[in-house]
Amino acid sequence: MSKLSEFPITRRWPPSNPEVIQLYSFPTPNGVKASIALEEMGLEYEAHRVTLADADVKSAEFLSLNPNNKIPAIIDPNGPDGEPVTLFESGAILIYLAEKSGMLIPTGAAERAHVIQWLMFQMGGVGPMFGQLGFFARFAGAEIEDPRPRERYVNEAIRLLNVVETQLDGREWISGDYSIADIALAPWLGALDFYGVHDLVGWDQLGNTRAYVERFLARPAVQRGRLIPPRE
Repeated sequence: MSKLSEFPITRRWPPSNPEVIQLYSFPTPNGVKASIALEEMGLEYEAHRVTLADADVKSAEFLSLNPNNKIPAIIDPNGPDGEPVTLFESGAILIYLAEKSGMLIPTGAAERAHVIQWLMFQMGGVGPMFGQLGFFARFAGAEIEDPRPRERYVNEAIRLLNVVETQLDGREWISGDYSIADIALAPWLGALDFYGVHDLVGWDQLGNTRAYVERFLARPAVQRGRLIPPRE
C-alpha cells in the first residue's frame, strides 16, 4: 500500500493531513504513551479518537490495522524506504518513534539495552498487573466476594512498586536520561490514583516514586499528550 487512502481504517477515521503520522488512540495509560512521545519528539501527527467500545476497537476498520483490537495504533505514511509503516503495541510504537526521531533512546548499545529493559518491565509486568489490580479494586471484579484475586494483584503491585522505588534511589529517571522507558512507566504509576488504590499499595511510603511521577507530570509535552485525543 502506498497511499493512506488504501488503508481501510481511513474510511472510518479519515485523515485531514495524510502526509503526517496517524495516531488511533484513547487517553488510557497505554494510549497516552504514543501521544506523549509524539509531543516530546515534535513529530507531526494527527490524532483520531478511538474509544474502548466494541463499536470502535472491534470494528472491521480498526481490526484491519490492529487485529488485537487494542489502542494505540499508528500509520506512518513516511516510513523507512519511503513506504508506509503500520504498528500496534505501545512499546513497539515507542521504540519506532524514538528511532525515527533519534530522540529519547540512547545511542550507546548498553544504555539503549537498559532503556528497552525497563520498557519491557512496564510492558510485561507493571501494565498487566496494575490493570488487573484496577479490575479487582474498582471495576467489575470488586464485586467478587473471594478476596484472593484482589490480594494477589495488590501484592504483585507492591512488589513491582518496590522495584521501581529501589531503582529510582538517587536517580531522576528510570534509566539514565529521560527516555521512552519513562513515557511507558509513569502513566501506569499514575493510574493507581485513578484506580483508588494508593492506600492498598502503600503509596505514601514511596517517596522516590511519588517524586518521579511529579517530575514526569510537570513536563509540558506530558501535559499536552495526556489529553490527546480528548475523551469527549
